[in-house]
Amino acid sequence: MSAPVETTLEVATFAGGCFWGVEHIFLKHYPPSQNKGILKTAVGYTGGSTNDPGYREVCSGSTNHAEALRIEFDPNVVSYAELVEFFYRTHDPTTLNRQGGDRGTQYRSAIFYNSPSQKDIAQRVTEEVQKKHFDSHGTKITTQIVEAGKWFDAEDYHQLYLFKNPTGYQCPTHKLHW
Repeated sequence: MSAPVETTLEVATFAGGCFWGVEHIFLKHYPPSQNKGILKTAVGYTGGSTNDPGYREVCSGSTNHAEALRIEFDPNVVSYAELVEFFYRTHDPTTLNRQGGDRGTQYRSAIFYNSPSQKDIAQRVTEEVQKKHFDSHGTKITTQIVEAGKWFDAEDYHQLYLFKNPTGYQCPTHKLHW
């Protein structure tokens, strides 16, 4: 009889435009059923100034929250660095407070780190991605790298939205760029 394998759990938090598309592309490439490291996701709000914000309030821009994705992952299967690099591949990190036609601080590009190690990794990967993919185009990554604050899950109908509504709105920047 073998002992149960203990899963190590970490949390990664990313904002890159409409949270539906961010969640959708991560789960398409790291489906939990295929043991690629992502265990669970939730879309929600972070980085703002009010408690218990709702979708309409966040969309008004008055709370300074970002629409974000919270990922629970096993770092023994997928590294935080790999998730950060994938995040950059799947949106346009050079547009300030905007992805495609979605505009406002709620659509900003941000990495909300959950530990000093995550901060260091996010900064290193950002520098590498900047040099490899954006310097030659003369564009600069505007992604914020800030400490994670309080997390608020979005309303239930937002969770896994594009899986439940395959013809729903998806920002055109949410695709693999390289």
